[in-house]
Amino acid sequence: MKNSDILSGKMMWGNQRMRYEHFTYREHGFAGHLAAPDSVCDKAVIVMMGGEKSLLPGIKIAERFADYGITGLAVSLFGAEGLPDSPDRIPLEMFESALRCLADRGYSHISTYGMSMGSIFAVLTAVYFGGIENVILVSPTHVPFEGTDKSKKHMSGHSVATFRGEDIPFVSADFSDGKAARYQETPIADYPVMGMWISYYHAYQDKVREREAFLPLEKSNARILLIAGDKDEAWPSAYSVRKMEAYLTGVKYEKEVKAVIYKNVSHLTGMMPNRKREKLLYRLLPFVGLMYKSFGKHQKECLVAIEDAEKTIIEWVKYEEGEA
Repeated sequence: MKNSDILSGKMMWGNQRMRYEHFTYREHGFAGHLAAPDSVCDKAVIVMMGGEKSLLPGIKIAERFADYGITGLAVSLFGAEGLPDSPDRIPLEMFESALRCLADRGYSHISTYGMSMGSIFAVLTAVYFGGIENVILVSPTHVPFEGTDKSKKHMSGHSVATFRGEDIPFVSADFSDGKAARYQETPIADYPVMGMWISYYHAYQDKVREREAFLPLEKSNARILLIAGDKDEAWPSAYSVRKMEAYLTGVKYEKEVKAVIYKNVSHLTGMMPNRKREKLLYRLLPFVGLMYKSFGKHQKECLVAIEDAEKTIIEWVKYEEGEA
């Protein structure tokens, strides 16, 4: 690979020096950003969260893994050159390219970390391409969903994920009324939820379609960690965690499975950027509470859960077979 193919660099944060590489879909088959500890490391995590310009960039989570001596490779799901401009028909093949990239760099222990919609791709990468030791799902869904345009007001009629140009089975949650991000009181939830939460709840009532789209977690052949808050405002992720845990128990899955559901915790949980390094971001926490109302109402509990979830995730990734 030519030097011009990858923009590389090193930066020092406190006592931790990190190496960076940046990838484009046209040149490398995926768009992403790698943060690696400047030390010998054979563990890597593919971070799957959202678009290239998400409010919480994947690279910040990749850096957080690097703080713990684990390479993080944040792969953009949409919004980068060559990718869909919205969460719609995202090709799974790009994660095969990301896996090849890590293998070429000598990483022998690879995990996937999927937050929110990234949970879909964290599972499917392990299922379709193999070689994944750990699948970590935070605020997840148990089924792929229908794609949307950038406005989230028009549904595409296609799956959010494709393989070889074919739709992965999905459920249809309709956001066309334009209320996806608006909070509503509803008898089906005991706390205020976004319109998209209600849309997903209703989508899950189509049990035939839900069953057909259910992520085949047992084919991942990976240890599976499931994390959610029971006051998730965006979609019913605690419901999804319970469904996935029950499903894996039902099929007598032989790999280790752990499910953690935090009381009064919002959609925003799991790994978060380094607090010391991202001081400006953490000063904006009150504004985060305006977007995620459960976080605003139960901020102390949410911050404790984030701390606990991070510890749990890092221990999960660093686990070695045969350890006591």
